Order: sequence, then structure tokens, then C-alpha cells
Amino acid sequence: MTAESDTESSQEQRHHSSALRFVLVLGVVSLFADMTYEAARSITGPYLAILGASATAVGVIAGLGECIGYGLRIVSGVISDRTQRYWLITITGYAINLLAVPALALAGNWPLAAVLIMAERFGKAIRTPARDAMLSHAAYGLGRGWAFGLHEAMDQIGAIIGPGIVAAVLAWRGSYPFGFAVLLIPAVLALLVLVVARITYPEPQNLEPTLKAIEIGALRPIFWLYLAAAACIAVGFTDYSLVAFHIKKAEVLRDKWIPLIYAGAMGVDALSALLVGYLYDRKGLPVLLTVVVVSAWSAPLVFLSGSGGLIGGMALWGIGMGAQESIIRAIVANLVPTDRRATGYGVFNAGFGLAWFVGSAVMGILYDRSLIVLAVFSVAAQLTSLPLLYSFQKRLISDL
Repeated sequence: MTAESDTESSQEQRHHSSALRFVLVLGVVSLFADMTYEAARSITGPYLAILGASATAVGVIAGLGECIGYGLRIVSGVISDRTQRYWLITITGYAINLLAVPALALAGNWPLAAVLIMAERFGKAIRTPARDAMLSHAAYGLGRGWAFGLHEAMDQIGAIIGPGIVAAVLAWRGSYPFGFAVLLIPAVLALLVLVVARITYPEPQNLEPTLKAIEIGALRPIFWLYLAAAACIAVGFTDYSLVAFHIKKAEVLRDKWIPLIYAGAMGVDALSALLVGYLYDRKGLPVLLTVVVVSAWSAPLVFLSGSGGLIGGMALWGIGMGAQESIIRAIVANLVPTDRRATGYGVFNAGFGLAWFVGSAVMGILYDRSLIVLAVFSVAAQLTSLPLLYSFQKRLISDL
């Protein structure tokens, strides 16, 4: 019995180590990927302004980009589950997602830049459900909150480095196109590591050894309740493109600081993802409720104060982003049948993205009319999620 127990323990340790390595490898991919598209995201607002776009256009472009980036995931998720070609779909999506960014260097007008921004989000829509499904299998035995938090933390290391690179380029050359062009380097590195991951882990679904009984069946009503709560958060969450536009238009800070503010927020995001993911595995949903209450006050600080308030507001914004990329993603995996995991992520992200689009478009319009109303709208929408999350928690407890 002792020998059998030792063997089982050894196998469990090897399985745990393999799952952790897989999370780390995907984390490295995300690190380089975020160096690419988050660096671009940190300067698209002022870049569009330079090319002649209005605040309304920036808000609509940002919101529509997120709508594409989230909304089309339902199609990608369904195709991923039906074809079981998770790696092919993931690699294809990453290629489109990443190569659209350096192409922005060639955009000579804001409509063309908008098309490339949409293409980048389209690529993300293709690859995310399949990637998250594979990641959820590895996260099964590691603690899903912590595993997704670890992945997000590595993700945000890239999101810190990337904006720092373009900030240096702006300080050195003062050229937005050149800033986009240098992002070809991390884009290629991300794709190379992704190919290595495909060769090393051809069947990541084997990292989730058992099928929990609660996961058998179709998407349950509790899934839709959770999606409604998350949609309220998305409606009220300000896209950084609008924040960057505000910094430039209101002359809160000089251009070179715009990507650095974003990098700092990504640093907060990384630390927040690790901490709240860890706490969620131990304390449960109250951790998410607390984060929502805290991060909801980002918009008033960002849009209704000076540089000091803006920095504080972006710190709260980073805390909220950390929860979105760790806890909110982890909970989905617990609500969706294993054989429909990519579909579940696709459906969830489609609803989340549609809500993000509506909120971003509304806040872009409100920016041109009243910053106070914009801030009130942002706070109210996010706090509306609290009673829905409370109801979700009660339903979740009763289902167990």
C-alpha cells in the first residue's frame, strides 16, 4: 500500500509539474503578445487623434474593437469544440492578432488605422476561447483562480514592457509609426514560443484527469446569471483608448507619459491578478464583490481630477482589470461542461464584449457632452453588478 501510495503521489507531482509548465509556457507567449498589442493599445488613442479622429470616433472604435474581440469568440469557441483543432485555431488567431499591430505603422489615415485595430481584435477573438480552454485544463489541479492569475501576471509583464518601449521611442524619435514598427520583434517572438508550446504539449486536455459530475450537461441558468453580472461590469469599465485620448486632449500629461501610465496600470493589474486569484481560491466570490466596489471609482478620479487623481484612478482601473483576467475567467471554467469549455468561454466573452462595446460607445459620446455624467454612468453600471453577483453566489451555493 505504501509503495502504491508513493507511486500515486509521484504521478500526481509529475502531473502537477507538467500542468504548471504548460501555464508558464502559455504565459511566456502572452508576455510577448502583450508587449505587442498592449503597447499599441497604449498609444492608439492619441494616434487616432493625430490622424483626425474625434472623441466619439475613438470611443466607437475602441468599443467596436472590443465587441469584435469578444463577440466573435462565440463562433471561434463552437468551432474549436466541434473540430477539436484547438492548437490550429489558437496559432491562426495569434498570427492575425499580432501582425496587425506593426502594420499600423503604415496607416496614413484614421479609418485605415481603425481597420487594423479591428483586425488585431479579430485575431484575438479567434484564438482566445481555444487557448483559455486549454489553459483551464492545466488550471484544474493548480487552483483555477491562482493559475489564471499567474497567467495574467505574466501577461501583464509584457503589458508593462511594451508601453515602456513605445514610450522610449516617442521620447527618442517622437514618431508614432516608428513605435508601431518596432513591435514586430515581440510579435515574432510570441509566435515562435507558441509553436514550441504546440510541439511540447500536443494534447493539453490530458492535464485535466477527471470530469466533475457538476460539469456534465449544457450551459446552466446560473451561467447566464453570471454573464449578466459580468456584463454590467463591462458596460461601466472605461477603455484605455478613451483615457489616453483624455490625457492628450485635456493636456493632463505630456505624450511620452501616456504609455507609461498604461504600463503602470498593467503592473497593478499583474499584482492584482495574482493576489485576487489566490484569495478567490480560498475565500470565494466575496473577493470579486470587494474588487468591483473598489475599482468602480476609477472613472471619477481619471476624468474629474488632475494628474495625481488620474494616476490613482488608473491604479483602481488596474485592480479591476486584474480581477477580470483572473477571477472572472476562472469562474467560467467552473460553470461550463468540460466538452463545451471553448464554447462556454466564447459565449461568455461574446456577451462581455457586446456590453463593453455599448459602454465604450456611450462613454465616448458622453465625453463630448459631460465628464460628470460619464463618471456617474461608469460607477453606476459597475455597481449594478453587485446584486446580481450576490444572487449568483446564493444560486451557486444551492447547486453544490
